[in-house]
Amino acid sequence: MTNNINGVSGTSTAELLKQKDQVKSGGAEVFAEHLKSALNEVNELQENSESAVADLATGQVKDLHQAAMAIGKAETNMKLMLEIRNKALNAYKELGRTQL
Repeated sequence: MTNNINGVSGTSTAELLKQKDQVKSGGAEVFAEHLKSALNEVNELQENSESAVADLATGQVKDLHQAAMAIGKAETNMKLMLEIRNKALNAYKELGRTQL
């Protein structure tokens, strides 16, 4: 059961357990697929935002609120993706500093 609240999806315990089994069998591939899907979603939101800005600039916008929401979603998702990237890079650097 997945709930969608303001674009953020929640995952049930049963789904997490299924994903845990998938991670054991092919964790890197599953992670790569999730990351690729998240990047595609951010890209789609950015394209929607650019379209909304173009509509605003040309005066073709029908609903100003929807345009502002599209721009806000794209901005928030881009900030989130940048934070995830920064955390991943920091983790990678930390692993590089780890002595075996």
